[in-house]
Amino acid sequence: MMSPEFSESISGVSGTPRVLLVWDAPNMDMGLGGILGGRPTAAHRPRFDALGRWILKRTATLGATLRTEVEPEATVFTNIVPGSAEVVRPWVEALRNVGYSVFAKPKLTDDSDVDSDMLDHIQVRRHTPGLAGVIVASADGQAFREPLLELAAEGVQVVVIGFREHASWALTCDDIEFVDLEDIPGVFREPLPRISLDSLPDEGAWLTPFRPLSALLK
Repeated sequence: MMSPEFSESISGVSGTPRVLLVWDAPNMDMGLGGILGGRPTAAHRPRFDALGRWILKRTATLGATLRTEVEPEATVFTNIVPGSAEVVRPWVEALRNVGYSVFAKPKLTDDSDVDSDMLDHIQVRRHTPGLAGVIVASADGQAFREPLLELAAEGVQVVVIGFREHASWALTCDDIEFVDLEDIPGVFREPLPRISLDSLPDEGAWLTPFRPLSALLK
């Protein structure tokens, strides 16, 4: 059933088909933290302006292919832990200033995630005004795999953005295009410190710990 919030979100939306980006902030943050072994520094935080330019380019290309006008729409979905609003506010305002919508939901319990909200949003846009393409930034195959395959079967261009280390479900699916976030030009100021067990250098590589051994005493 469509939530009142998402019913309201369709007001003012034109009838032009669109390319929809849904960014799963909790999941993407978890994936990035797993690669970095901790919180990202400024050099390893995604640049949403670069992502936006990439979305605009894809939208223009798809519109030219379909020979019709296609509009981009980008929304970041995030949880707000109680007491963290002042810390998160500058990031949310920066996203809105670039041109992203933000859906923020308080993290009151372990089940207060944004999965259902993201899926509701995709369904609303699927029918009002319709999707030419959908881009999901997440490694959560449990939530997204089947809905995205349904869209692909309807002829919607489906793209998953993520990290190849955590998104095997999308990498191995013929009907879904996978794009590694680091492959989008300019998204990271510096290369991520990635070492894949599938592509180790001949001389070997050191895999540093995610936390000090002394953390076991805490």
